[in-house]
Amino acid sequence: MDRTTIRERLLAAAREGAARAYAPYSHFPVGAAVMLPDGTIVIGCNVENASYGLSVCAERVALWSAVAQGYRDFVAMAVIVPSGSPCGACRQVMSELCPPDMPVWVETEDGTVREFTVAELLPAAFRREDLG
Repeated sequence: MDRTTIRERLLAAAREGAARAYAPYSHFPVGAAVMLPDGTIVIGCNVENASYGLSVCAERVALWSAVAQGYRDFVAMAVIVPSGSPCGACRQVMSELCPPDMPVWVETEDGTVREFTVAELLPAAFRREDLG
């Protein structure tokens, strides 16, 4: 599968995730999709809670869902976010679970798509090696 096809499949899946978001407080729906080496895509959406600290981001839902299904290898990710890019917590989780050179496409509300690597999203990430 070529890079353009991967990108378009992931962005479409991430849009589906955003449509499933539970965001009654922020009205900030986010969707994410992560691709496995065999082309399987796992979707995530943000899920809010009245106790804000218990809310979870789409990127983490996608990655944790994949891990819960027994997957550990990821090849690419897409995120649909009204503005900006993944939060710091999601960047940290990406740096823990994904290869540093893995592409992450981020599409904002105006349709702009930017491409990053995991390492670009979180330079000098805190890694397991830092635990000593």
